[in-house]
Amino acid sequence: INAEYMGPLRMEKHCSNTLAVARFLKAHPKVSWVNYGGLEDNQFHALTKKYCPKGSGSLFTFGVVGGYEGAQKLVNSVNLFSLLANLGDVRSLIAHPASMMHRQLSPEQQENAGAGPNVVRLSIGIENPEDLVADLEQALAQL
Repeated sequence: INAEYMGPLRMEKHCSNTLAVARFLKAHPKVSWVNYGGLEDNQFHALTKKYCPKGSGSLFTFGVVGGYEGAQKLVNSVNLFSLLANLGDVRSLIAHPASMMHRQLSPEQQENAGAGPNVVRLSIGIENPEDLVADLEQALAQL
């Protein structure tokens, strides 16, 4: 069976993995903030639960210490995540919007677009969540 066509089972895995990774990052001292509607303290959590009752999806952003250089170091230090601007894949993906998708914008425009210098975007796949956390943990240790 092709994992890309497993529908509801695939989305359940995306959502549970994403919540596990977001919770790990929220507690990490080298992460300044996490923006994921599935986290209980997110300002949009109630709306997320209302409109997405089966899960909050697999895409979210977070900020790392060290600004632009810290974010660049992180995205270049992971092993399991693929450095791609895509999203919604069965594989976990990582991106640094300020140096990738939004690099043509001014710093002010990047901030207004939610793509400031320390922002990292993750699209979580269906791998083992412990492996994803371990990969992020070793990459954050290098900051």
